[in-house]
Amino acid sequence: MRNDYLDHKGRPQVAVTGRGVVTSLGVGKSDNWTKLTAGQSGIKPIRRFDTHGLKVTIAGTVDHFNTVPYSAFDLSATMAETAAAEAIEEAGIGSRSSFPGPVIVATPPSELEWPHLRRLNDAPADSEFSGYARLLATARTGRYAELARHVRFAAIADRLKDRFSTRGEPLSICTACASGATTIQLGLEAIRRGETEAALCVGTDATVHPEGLIRFSLLSALSSANEPPHKASKPFAKRRDGFVIAEGAGALVLESLASAKARGAPILGIVRGCGEKADSFHRTRSNPDGAAIIGAIRKTLDDAGVDPEQIDYVNAHGTSTPENDRMEYFSLKAVLGDHLARTPVSSNKSMIGHTLIAAGSVEAVFSLLTIETGILPPTINYDEPDPDLPLDVVANVSRSKSVATVLSNSFGFGGQNVCVIFSGEPA
Repeated sequence: MRNDYLDHKGRPQVAVTGRGVVTSLGVGKSDNWTKLTAGQSGIKPIRRFDTHGLKVTIAGTVDHFNTVPYSAFDLSATMAETAAAEAIEEAGIGSRSSFPGPVIVATPPSELEWPHLRRLNDAPADSEFSGYARLLATARTGRYAELARHVRFAAIADRLKDRFSTRGEPLSICTACASGATTIQLGLEAIRRGETEAALCVGTDATVHPEGLIRFSLLSALSSANEPPHKASKPFAKRRDGFVIAEGAGALVLESLASAKARGAPILGIVRGCGEKADSFHRTRSNPDGAAIIGAIRKTLDDAGVDPEQIDYVNAHGTSTPENDRMEYFSLKAVLGDHLARTPVSSNKSMIGHTLIAAGSVEAVFSLLTIETGILPPTINYDEPDPDLPLDVVANVSRSKSVATVLSNSFGFGGQNVCVIFSGEPA
């Protein structure tokens, strides 16, 4: 292999040749990017179910598809298929029905939602589906067989494999809110090892349903600033009070640079490196010392062969919770040092909300669009800076800046942290 197709450690360089995205702002890169860079918000009152009596009544819902009756699985799968199809079409790889590599999917834990549980619970007490047997029935044949897809963790990955005829066994993963970034890491490593020349990496999540909303609300993780909805998510601002739950999907086609060049594919960026580190400190919180987040960022820089001074922009995890934003600042400061003061930072979650399992995938697409266009999306609602977090936040309006290298952060419950560095096409 030509030396210019290898990275600083002698491994195959990995290019991005396709991107696809769905968020509360719209379907596809063009619609999303136009609205995102204009500072528009996709956060709105929830209309899908009755929120009367709930503390939180807003979300970044995806209402662009006709999924009636509503099912989190069906919407997650539809968004994943839509984003993947857009990415494959842009890459021009294989065909719409034959992808020459594996699919790696970030998907929420599979479980029945309350409407389905209620349906099972309403079965006659003396029926074969009474008690625990009702739940077991969802994974077998019989009256409730159509519910089986909701409790099969691999169901979305299997559906994508069937739709796009990907190679090998599809892989489903869940590393909490770092999941989307994990798919990119796994795809990158598989190509580096020579196991495949291409990988389809997808993250999707549709957790805006009563159970999901109440669970996160009980954890005191969500903003309760319901009025007006578009002002609720305010990453790094002094009066931030929690994240806004949201839905979405993102997809990347990764390909060895040599393979992409050989077929004349568009080189939309290079995945320079990934790093992960977990701390197992708490089910939902990271260790306050930030060691795992700092470690993930440092490992990413080392894997990418990038010095702190080479980071032009940080696509922050930036959830808008008091603790997460504080830890992200101190971790960035520990690694980037004085360079952080000269490094623009923004959080897409101020506009689209927190897409949870899909966040790393969605924000990877936006990171690559930042490199392509030289436009830094804003962090809206940054009206009162937090003096304890002296960051160069891209405040309220987008900013033009030539960007060669982006650090994208993804931090998840349970102290699961994954970072990715993207760069433009090498000269």
